[in-house]
Amino acid sequence: MTRNREIGLLCTAWLILSSVGVLLGCLESAKAGLIVLGLALALGAVYAFFTACRYRELRRLSRYLNQVYSGGKPLDIRDNREGELSILKNDLYKITCVLERQAEQLYADKDYLAQALANISHQLKTPLTALFVMNDLLRDEGLPPAKRREFLDSSGEQLERIQWLVSSLLTLSRIDAAVITFKKEPIDLKALLAQAAEPLAVPMELAEVTLVIDCPAALIWQGDANWTAEALTNVLKNALEHSPAGGMITVQAAENPLHTEITITDNGPGIDEAELPFLFQRFYKGRQAQAGSVGIGLALAKTILQSQNGDIIARNAPEGGAQFVIKLYKQVV
Repeated sequence: MTRNREIGLLCTAWLILSSVGVLLGCLESAKAGLIVLGLALALGAVYAFFTACRYRELRRLSRYLNQVYSGGKPLDIRDNREGELSILKNDLYKITCVLERQAEQLYADKDYLAQALANISHQLKTPLTALFVMNDLLRDEGLPPAKRREFLDSSGEQLERIQWLVSSLLTLSRIDAAVITFKKEPIDLKALLAQAAEPLAVPMELAEVTLVIDCPAALIWQGDANWTAEALTNVLKNALEHSPAGGMITVQAAENPLHTEITITDNGPGIDEAELPFLFQRFYKGRQAQAGSVGIGLALAKTILQSQNGDIIARNAPEGGAQFVIKLYKQVV
């Protein structure tokens, strides 16, 4: 405190003014000089007391900031008193709390990134290992033509799996980074559902699964047709994978004043109740997932829908099978 230049100047000014006051008082009378000296000393003592209290609070704030800087939790240093120090305490507490939340988010993002990279490497490792094995087998000049064709077809399937995984991950990262701009244009829901089901027409025919779409002709929603169709395709693909041979997938669409609702139901084994909270997490695969499942299709669908003021939930249908309810909320102008 004594090294503070401001304090030094104030003390010098106090000494000069006090000395001048005492001299002028002594010129009047000795008693007046003593009174002026007493008042000067009293004022100096009061000033010194409040200055010491002020610096004590500043030292506390300094220790508090050092503690936060060292990684400690921010303590609640706020008080309800008035004054500059109280305002400073409140502002410092708010800033340190914001910094703590940002640090926690950074640690969470770091953990998520590490886990995501581990999941991605695991998902890529399986098809790449299969490709290396089949590549070694294809080097055998004595390999029968039928086996060679089988290995080539299998290699193509593994390459398609890798391509789909990379494409889905890039889409998710672009959505997370807000790089993708979703259009807001009128969409005919019946045409949209037909567009979403088109890529699955052949797989459904091969699996002998029937798709029934029940959608009013004049149902319109504002959104991005292509991205919404991709989300719906992923949900339909999941329903197809869990439908038995000769099964049926039903799609029903309806509208109310708040949102347009699309319900997709299959007649498969349904979803384990314990798995429902995790179904839309990235890379999550339930116990009934197929061998080649990546666990990213439903997560991608949910991300696309939520980016357009929509949402999706999963549940078990009362009559059996899994049921996905998609809510496309109406845009507020």
